[in-house]
Amino acid sequence: MGSRRRRRYELNSPELNQQLEQLLAEAQAVYGESSSPELIRQIMVTALQLVRDGSLPGDVKLMNSAFKEMRHAMRVFTPYANVRKVSVFGSARTAEGHPEWEAARLFAEKIVEQGWMVITGAGDGIMGAAQGGAGRAQSFGVNIRLPFEQSANDVIEGDHKLINFRYFFTRKVTFVKESHAVALFPGGFGTHDEGFETLTLIQTGKSEIIPIVFVDAPGGSYWKDWQQYVRSHLAARGLIDEHDTSLFKVTDSIDVAMHEILSFYSNYHSGRWVRDLLVMRLHQAPDPDQLEILNTQFKDLLVSGRIEVAEPLSEEEGEVDHLSRLTLRFKRRGMGRLRQLIDRLNDLVADDTSPAGEAAPHEILETTLPPGAEEEELED
Repeated sequence: MGSRRRRRYELNSPELNQQLEQLLAEAQAVYGESSSPELIRQIMVTALQLVRDGSLPGDVKLMNSAFKEMRHAMRVFTPYANVRKVSVFGSARTAEGHPEWEAARLFAEKIVEQGWMVITGAGDGIMGAAQGGAGRAQSFGVNIRLPFEQSANDVIEGDHKLINFRYFFTRKVTFVKESHAVALFPGGFGTHDEGFETLTLIQTGKSEIIPIVFVDAPGGSYWKDWQQYVRSHLAARGLIDEHDTSLFKVTDSIDVAMHEILSFYSNYHSGRWVRDLLVMRLHQAPDPDQLEILNTQFKDLLVSGRIEVAEPLSEEEGEVDHLSRLTLRFKRRGMGRLRQLIDRLNDLVADDTSPAGEAAPHEILETTLPPGAEEEELED
């Protein structure tokens, strides 16, 4: 049975569709050619469908504000797209000079020395400590407007890299989309929310795997106790996969936290889906003997076939095409095991530091479907 041909996403009015095409062409004549003209056209179609739908004013206001927030955030981050960034979370209430405050400051200072940039929620406490350790030039502030305790800290206040959000969900999208690592220091509901949100997106395959570290002050047990709960209540009861604990690291050592993040990118660079293939971009491909060992040890990850060394695929559109590739038909389950494969690939190289400044933008949502599935167009 052949696949159904997808209908173009457009308005029911041929006249309005023609006017949209003309308006888009005129906009490109003024602002320059877009790399995604079809997607921009579809955004315009969606906006005009709100008129047809008779959408409530409050719903339109929410969509309008969210879209403007996301556009502005992406515009701010775009010039730094190829620089790796770590998001730092923790309590806004932690006092300056507290051991956890000092740990966050030192962590940010050290990661910036490796060519990274730091993203925080722009508040005080842990966020202010990390912002101060990183310095204004290497910092982003992703602030949320609250009726209490969330004015921007002195380091990032007034900087063009400070973004103020009305909605938590658009702020979360920005954090996940722009981060190549996450470091969580002790904090309240918001810190736990961000940690579990990131873990859930990675566990379910909706976000690319990145290193996640939970960092205590030296001798602290905040995250150690949390890890024990995860193991004894979630893993032991089968509520998460036994390998899911490989998706994060708990430590009270800044050096260990740094190693967890930097070693993750020592060989592994990034990944993306091309049809039913997971493509893993590497600085150094395994040799034939190493590849054979990988296929033996990680065959449980495969739907079929083998892990193969490959050339860049045409669908990658030239993205980091100087790097080596591995391809595999991954089951799309068992992300903890996939993380273990990444760790094994990183063991192939001796250096545990990442080439600074060479980062590929990654998608929040994987957009391909399993073999045999058919993508449904949204109702117009």
